[in-house]
Amino acid sequence: MGYTALYRKFRPNNFTDVKGQEHIVTTLTNQLKNDRVGHAYLFCGTRGTGKTSVAKILARAVNCQHPADGSPCNQCENCREILSGTSLNVIEIDAASNNGVDNIREIRDEVAYRPTKGRYKVYIIDEVHMLSAGAFNALLKTLEEPPSYVIFILATTEAHKIPITILSRCQRYDFRRISTDTISARLSQLLEAEGEKAEEKAVQYIAKAADGSMRDALSLLERCIAFYMGETLTYDKVMDVLGAVDTEIFSKLLRRVIDGDVTESIHILEEIIYQGKELGQFVNDFIWYMRNLLLIMTSPQGEEIVDMSSHMLSFLREESKLISPEILMRYIRIFSELSNQIRYETQKRVLVEIALIKLCRPATETNLDSVLDRIRVLEKQMEEGAFVSRPVSLPPQPPSEISLPEPEEIEKPQRAAPEDLQKVMENWSAIIAEMTGGFKEMLLRSVPKYSIAEDQEPVLYVEFQNYLAEAYVKKPERKQELEALIAEKIGKSVQVEMLMENRHQHKDLAELSVDDIIKEEIHMDVEIED
Repeated sequence: MGYTALYRKFRPNNFTDVKGQEHIVTTLTNQLKNDRVGHAYLFCGTRGTGKTSVAKILARAVNCQHPADGSPCNQCENCREILSGTSLNVIEIDAASNNGVDNIREIRDEVAYRPTKGRYKVYIIDEVHMLSAGAFNALLKTLEEPPSYVIFILATTEAHKIPITILSRCQRYDFRRISTDTISARLSQLLEAEGEKAEEKAVQYIAKAADGSMRDALSLLERCIAFYMGETLTYDKVMDVLGAVDTEIFSKLLRRVIDGDVTESIHILEEIIYQGKELGQFVNDFIWYMRNLLLIMTSPQGEEIVDMSSHMLSFLREESKLISPEILMRYIRIFSELSNQIRYETQKRVLVEIALIKLCRPATETNLDSVLDRIRVLEKQMEEGAFVSRPVSLPPQPPSEISLPEPEEIEKPQRAAPEDLQKVMENWSAIIAEMTGGFKEMLLRSVPKYSIAEDQEPVLYVEFQNYLAEAYVKKPERKQELEALIAEKIGKSVQVEMLMENRHQHKDLAELSVDDIIKEEIHMDVEIED
């Protein structure tokens, strides 16, 4: 006979071998003892928690000729046939590949025939949530009122996908995740049965890595045994096989993160990668390490909950004084988000490096917890004196030696002559071409003139014909702007005066009607209709 995997070789054969599901085992054995077996069961729970194993034990128990305390004897003819898979009374169906209406109709037709041997015909439908909507509808009537000799056992990892009409017709049993201690004790029994040796610390780590799944724990153990065949399984060997990181590395990395040392944090990650560690496993283990630290910081009985050696507990006690729970929860949040992203990414290293930079540089985030971390960094810098200003001391000098620079004499531009003003008038459009905005439009429609009073310098008058220019005339800064522009063009200073055309002096502007203003401002004849 060929080699059999450990999870198949050590599958529970009776209810006493089922570990971690005592609440379910007790209920089922009481039903069997008192002949109160239901017609439909729904087993829910995560992978590797014993759903299919309990279903097969129940199928043998209801047909066993010599049951012992509710468990099958596994020695009678019915039990042996079911164990070997040759019994016609126990039908196992994988709903993942048989999820159509026709598959369920076959079951509905078959239930009309009584079992050839034993009391019950048992249908075990695994991954029942994979059935189509039509298949569920075809199963409803049969599931509600099956013949007295038929039992349905439905198993699923996603109970929320099952219609409520199916759930209401079944006895539901929720399989819990198996504790680390229970898995560890079971692995120790199997190692002794197989004649293999392993350190207790190594077994404990495998049990923790299984995350509540007995099947996963047996698969991981099998990998480790196969890699170090015939050798004692040590903690370091398990870490090498599973691509995990030693706990002391997490302590070293966390301290660098608390210090905000990005460079050293990346160097530690690079060292982990060069050792061939799996980054997804590293992220999950680092989250677990920070979780243990958070428990110690927030719970008086934290050290009793945390499953770590006294050596590592001393590290956690020191680190609990270096950081606050709020900031540690920020670290856990960032790495939990990373754990969801990294699973299907190809550039895992880049994502981990970005996460480490976020931890070291809280200013890159705007969350409330990152603000608290930024405050912590600022307080630390202030304690270290990073923001203390020191007076700058200058070498003393006698007053006589201190010489102030003499102000440079600024040459004032020469006043413009009448001929200069004449040139400005001739090139008026070119001079104001560099100006922009509404002021330029008004200047283009203005009329420049100049006059020379006795014993006075010439003055350039700019007369505006549009009454809208009055807003510019009243602003002195506009006058200064125009004077500066003309001086720049001709190299001589010019006194400018801006005024409005005196076209309305025959009557007050308020006396003008709107029609009069429109006719005067639009330089064409306009006929205004009433």
